[in-house]
Amino acid sequence: MATIYEEHAKVFKAFCDEKRLRILELLRGGEKCACVLLEQLDLGQSGLSYHMKILVESGVVESRQEGKWTHYKISEKGSAYTGDLLEELTTPNAVTEEETCCKA
Repeated sequence: MATIYEEHAKVFKAFCDEKRLRILELLRGGEKCACVLLEQLDLGQSGLSYHMKILVESGVVESRQEGKWTHYKISEKGSAYTGDLLEELTTPNAVTEEETCCKA
């Protein structure tokens, strides 16, 4: 069973590659077929599949099959979760656990 930190890491892994950021930029305009993404990117089919697998596993992107092609779009649920996660992890002074200092 994956820990919550492993799930969080999947989200951030989706954003830590320039090709995946470019893919997300393209998907901001709406759903795109893999064939369209291949035309727009400097990637082969296996490279695109690799990056899309990471994006889909993160929950940021959704996919659906239509014939032999896969169509991708940004997930509204995944987008909201990602925004909330980033805010949660970067909010200063919001630690809920009791902090103790070793004063010797």
